[in-house]
Amino acid sequence: MIPHPDFLPETPDVYVNKHFALSSELVSELLLEMRLRGVQYRRLQTGSEFGFGFSNRPGHAYFHYIAVGTTLLRTNDGAIHELKAGSMVFMPQGEEHQLISEAGCAFQDIDTLGSAPLGEAVSGINTCPSSHPTPSTVLFYGCMEFDLGGMQGLGKLMPHAIVVEANEQIYPGLVPILGAMKFEICSGRAGFAGILARLAEVAAAMIVRGWIENGSENAAGLIAALRDPRLARAILAIHRDAGREWSVAELAALSHVSRSVFAERFTSIIGIPPLRYAREVRMRLAGHWILHDKISIDTVALRLGYASQAAFSRAFKRINGYPPGAMRQRPTKSDLAKSASGRERKESDERQLRAKSAP
Repeated sequence: MIPHPDFLPETPDVYVNKHFALSSELVSELLLEMRLRGVQYRRLQTGSEFGFGFSNRPGHAYFHYIAVGTTLLRTNDGAIHELKAGSMVFMPQGEEHQLISEAGCAFQDIDTLGSAPLGEAVSGINTCPSSHPTPSTVLFYGCMEFDLGGMQGLGKLMPHAIVVEANEQIYPGLVPILGAMKFEICSGRAGFAGILARLAEVAAAMIVRGWIENGSENAAGLIAALRDPRLARAILAIHRDAGREWSVAELAALSHVSRSVFAERFTSIIGIPPLRYAREVRMRLAGHWILHDKISIDTVALRLGYASQAAFSRAFKRINGYPPGAMRQRPTKSDLAKSASGRERKESDERQLRAKSAP
């Protein structure tokens, strides 16, 4: 008699090296879901003393590349990082920070500085004094809408700032990208602004990939699952066939373990049961189709295999807390970021007025 699957012992995988760290196939699949879209790029040229402030932008990431000179990065927790020529920093949380010439330097909000258009979504700011015609520091800055897609849970695990020094060995593919950025910044050839914007997006994507591959050995959640070859197989299958109504038995079979072992391992590492995870992936995909691809709700329901739009709407609301029709009325990340930035700028102006009127 064939034993019930719940009593099957865990099957060793002879093809998996005991030091297996990551399913590159799964990372590739998840990176396809990641979206980076630049909303603002600027080339900054400064004198020997400068200070630029960058406000908190939820749902966005900041990118800075230092082409010439040096600068200090001060994050919102007070930490200071020295950035030398050839280095870059990626800030996946979009948090408030400053780029300053020295620790005690005053700073001005970047959005209050006059700029000259250089190309689509790219402008230039030159704060060099007339007595200092050659800039001491030249850098390229970008603000991007940052959506991790299926890796959304990783956002909170990522550090406030990922600093990459010139010729950093952990990101070898970045070296030619950053070299190309320096050439474009300094040469100013026709179309350089657009090329810089695309290079910045490629560099940011490579940073995210490198962090996933080389992050902390003690990372939890999806990072740990990526490093578990059995769970990685199941997660890869879920993302590749998000519209399928998966069962625990099917996912456990892909992972070569019993249903009980699989469900327990998945829940302990990911933090939610496997079928809940599959439903969240499916509804995240549905939300993207509705909001970004402008696909009708009944078409989305059909694509995902629901018998009716009503059945899909009920399933969508169970996961998200609101019906799919509300997606188009909900503010986007960009709207929320603009609102938050506007509030912070207003509060900053009010503080400055109070400071000036104080005796």
